[in-house]
Amino acid sequence: MSPKKEHSVLMVWLAYAAVYIIWGSTYFFIEMAVKHIAPMILGGIRFFAAGTLMLLWVVSQKEKIWNLKAIFASVVSGFLMLFLGNGAVIIAEQHLASSFVAIFVASSPIWFLVLDRPRWTENFRNKYILMGVVMGIIGVLCLFFEKLGGTGNALSGSLWAMLILIVGNIGWTLGSLYSKYTSSTVAASVISAWQMLSAGLVFLVFSLLDKSMFTMQWQQVPLKSWLAVGYLIFFGSIIGYSAYVFLISVRNATQVSSYAYVNPVVAVMLGVFINKEHLTFWQLIGLGIILCSVFFINKARSVNKKYAGELKKSEEQ
Repeated sequence: MSPKKEHSVLMVWLAYAAVYIIWGSTYFFIEMAVKHIAPMILGGIRFFAAGTLMLLWVVSQKEKIWNLKAIFASVVSGFLMLFLGNGAVIIAEQHLASSFVAIFVASSPIWFLVLDRPRWTENFRNKYILMGVVMGIIGVLCLFFEKLGGTGNALSGSLWAMLILIVGNIGWTLGSLYSKYTSSTVAASVISAWQMLSAGLVFLVFSLLDKSMFTMQWQQVPLKSWLAVGYLIFFGSIIGYSAYVFLISVRNATQVSSYAYVNPVVAVMLGVFINKEHLTFWQLIGLGIILCSVFFINKARSVNKKYAGELKKSEEQ
């Protein structure tokens, strides 16, 4: 479907559910996989396989895939989002716990707020967006407050991993915005297919350059790591990433980036239900604040629509 068509509310909310819930679990599976699979190989297998399957699917749906302008835009945005953005997460999770990586990724809405220049007027004049961004950051910090206080030495020893995450965050934001503003004439499914396929090829090329393709002990990779890769391919990429590309094409990027606040919540809840962990006081506070932040960020849409309607009415008069 073309992003220019009207999309049902149900489709949009299903896409939000995929990005909020599925991506919240991918940190855990990336950490599981990268313990035994080199980062460049993990990224290469995940995105090349997902991109190939997605491309075959869109061809079966008779979508037009040979649009050179769209392919070029997808290659550029795929490099920024998946190679730089997701690649930074993969590398960082070799040295940092997935929960801490989620904290740094939670700064994404700030980068969207600052770098989405065409939306500056809309974003910076909307108190709900500003309140939502600030509350989201506070909520994530509360969520992991106790862990932050107890592992400061471990974190300081991995400062470079945090710097990589910052670069990755910026790359992800720039790639998302570039995709949003350059690929509006092509179906979101086609865009995500080319983005994943091209990024997967870049990962594989780098796995040859850093020789990890030849030095990795393939026979020692346990079954659970391959199952984690399978989850990342089908759920994290084909479903989750494609849903994100769709949302970016039809919604305000800062609002879509609220997934970065919800993902850590999902990670914590997985710990509660799967690992039988207990919610602490600060985690409950953090969950409440994050839910409020998501409410305010989504409330901003109705305010912006009202403002746009009033502006159009005044221009007509």
